[in-house]
Amino acid sequence: MSLQLSVLASGSTGNAIYVEDGEHSFLVDAGLSGKQMEALFQNINRDMSKLSGIFVTHEHSDHIKGVGIVARKYKLPIYANEKTWHAMEPLIGTIPTEQKFIFSTETVKSFGSTDIESFGVSHDAAEPMFYVFHRDGKKLVLITDTGYVSDRMKGIISNADAYVFESNHDVQMLRMGRYPWNIKRRILSDVGHVSNEDAAIAMSEVVGDNTKRVYLAHLSLDNNIKDLARMSVTQTLESRGLIVGEQFNLLDTDPKVPTSLTTI
Repeated sequence: MSLQLSVLASGSTGNAIYVEDGEHSFLVDAGLSGKQMEALFQNINRDMSKLSGIFVTHEHSDHIKGVGIVARKYKLPIYANEKTWHAMEPLIGTIPTEQKFIFSTETVKSFGSTDIESFGVSHDAAEPMFYVFHRDGKKLVLITDTGYVSDRMKGIISNADAYVFESNHDVQMLRMGRYPWNIKRRILSDVGHVSNEDAAIAMSEVVGDNTKRVYLAHLSLDNNIKDLARMSVTQTLESRGLIVGEQFNLLDTDPKVPTSLTTI
């Protein structure tokens, strides 16, 4: 009855995370087409119709592309805060009233023995928020799509057993890359995405004795590479006294291939 996790897809082309606890199963975001989402679930041998709900972080298309399609097909409840609902409703199509639920930022919803805690992040969306799953003393943190990690966020996410943590871009690749300057400026801003180095600095301040796994997530297709992200994060963590591979493991995520379903 422990928490289990699979990062179904992660990156600028679409994001979705699956969490189950033995009694319930949860989907955080559905940023791919309905067909792609079904294929991802088949890959981890799980049934979308058994989901307890879809939890939305914010209204950007790489997080909600399949939300409406999946929710309507399988009659699933959707949870999001009020501002996110207002922003995403025109984008996901009509959702029956009985499937629409408000999950306010900085609150907790309980599903049996699992508590899901929402917390705000800094991103250029209506009211972006991410989630912490608590069950039987275990803690799973999902945090991507934030321009920085504030002290308030660090207090909420500290000493989790596992993290899905944004490591979006290499600053030099971004600065030298093909994006127009206004897009570069947005990514580098406090409402954009954290870089490999900034992610590692934040990680060094929140990982604790309980932490065993950190998934590097939401890597930019154009401005990052898995090996580079892992190397940069490892170097920064080790410069701050944390030994990757001994105290905890760094793990990759992928835009198309789910991580194996793993017990937290």
